[in-house]
Amino acid sequence: MPIMRWDPFTALSRMDEEFDDLVRRTFGSASYQYVPPVEMATDGADVVISLELPGVDVDDVDIEVAEGRLTISGERHDRTEDSRGKVLVREVRYGSFRRSFQLPEGVTADQIEAEADKGLLRVRVKNVTKPVEPPRKIEVKGASGSSRVIEAKSGEVKE
Repeated sequence: MPIMRWDPFTALSRMDEEFDDLVRRTFGSASYQYVPPVEMATDGADVVISLELPGVDVDDVDIEVAEGRLTISGERHDRTEDSRGKVLVREVRYGSFRRSFQLPEGVTADQIEAEADKGLLRVRVKNVTKPVEPPRKIEVKGASGSSRVIEAKSGEVKE
């Protein structure tokens, strides 16, 4: 019986391939293999959507507004595929991506700006958040003409 050497990288590579195959069989083959992480935050009345797109050329990104949805799509290319040997472990994902966001009613493409810097795409949707009104006191008038003010805070009533 021949003696075989155990190579941990080959075992990891095989396990990674088997896991990918299991995911493909369970959930089907996805047409979008790369899903960039997103952060959404308010900035005054604007909403800023940031996507991490390291290694993605800006020319490969499309931003579209249609039917009340903002869609950001593109592709991350593996530019070093021809210059290396067999891949042992692949955690970096390549391929097409698509992220879609529902816009508030009335938002148009004219309210949207985008900029990219150092692998981060920032999409600003202008004037979509309304300022929060502070609590107000409401005067209650009685039948006898007298009035009083009821102030409510966290479910309690004070007279």
